Amino acid sequence: MRSDALSNRMRILEAAAEVLAVPGDTSMKSIARRARVGQGTLYRHFPTRESLVLQVYEAEVDDLVTAVPALLGSLSPQDGLCAWLRRLLYIGRCMPQFAEAMSVVGEASTEQCQKVYRPLLDALSVLVSANATDGTIAPGTTAEDVFTLLGPLWRIGANGAAGARAERLFEVLMRGLCPQAGAEDQ
Repeated sequence: MRSDALSNRMRILEAAAEVLAVPGDTSMKSIARRARVGQGTLYRHFPTRESLVLQVYEAEVDDLVTAVPALLGSLSPQDGLCAWLRRLLYIGRCMPQFAEAMSVVGEASTEQCQKVYRPLLDALSVLVSANATDGTIAPGTTAEDVFTLLGPLWRIGANGAAGARAERLFEVLMRGLCPQAGAEDQ
């Protein structure tokens, strides 16, 4: 990549991080304006809003992906899955643009979106597979299923009573995913 193109890309990512960090106008137009680039330049680097948002939150995604071996090395598969999903839920609730982007990505998303989404899905697949091997997850459960189930919890606010509600619903989700956990606690 040429140095001017790399400079533009870095300015766009920096501007996007700043814009996404505060409530208000988080449009692509406002990000381009903050980065001091034209919208054409912005869309050349990031063809969709989702690809830009996921790139901004790439560090959080990398942390989640690299945490899987340590979780499985130190916790039971079920506890590792729970800890990992709890962290993903926290990120999604505190960073609503990330949650929104994750809900859009999938089969028809851009290559840039897949660069972030695919490793996350693969990491979750490892956790789901470890639980399947351990017999602690509902048979036939896939990583895609878990993402689909977690998605609505991202829409719950990140503080106060909403936080307590999100935690309660997360526990319901985990009991559904890992039904043996509920049976053991009784």
